[in-house]
Amino acid sequence: MQGSIAPTTTTSEEALHAHESMGHAEHPDLRVFGLIVFLISEGMLFFGLFAAYLTFRSVAPSWPPEGTPDLELLLPGINTIILVSSSFVIHQADSAIKENKVKAAQLWFLATFVMGAIFIAGQIYEYQHLEFGLTTNLFASTFYVLTGFHGLHVIIGLTLIASVLVRSLKAGHYSNTSHFGIEAASVYWHFVDIVWIVLFLLLYIL
Repeated sequence: MQGSIAPTTTTSEEALHAHESMGHAEHPDLRVFGLIVFLISEGMLFFGLFAAYLTFRSVAPSWPPEGTPDLELLLPGINTIILVSSSFVIHQADSAIKENKVKAAQLWFLATFVMGAIFIAGQIYEYQHLEFGLTTNLFASTFYVLTGFHGLHVIIGLTLIASVLVRSLKAGHYSNTSHFGIEAASVYWHFVDIVWIVLFLLLYIL
């Protein structure tokens, strides 16, 4: 009797696992949907800040206000090149994990982290050497709010990248069939880079 019960139990467990697998396959990954909603909401926040900046600029007699020191382009330009290049670097990590190259993905993520950290260091250096403060005039206030809010998002992105790197140290945590964390961090980083390009054009070029 005991010998006949075991196969039945095993068969039932296999059927249960098969049913659960089919159920997961039938439903979309809601984490992706959540990420998209989050990025849309963040995009709307930045859009509101951009709209406010453009409104201030359009109604001001002169912009920046007279007496405001000119912004240096060299350091922000280098920072922009570094940050935009990091998007291509993190994309390599995403491509590597899809080929099940975990070590390569780790190295690309580490390189992205270093590039992002250099960007933040450059921004802090720029703040320390600017000839105007947060309350100098309206341009100065909007400059610090826009760049500071973006800098906060870069720091959040660095935190995500660091989290992925730590998780990747666990054998088998990421693979070509399980890599949502890497994809999510990559998409967020691309978002941060795109926002900076718009900011750079608005504040330093136009």
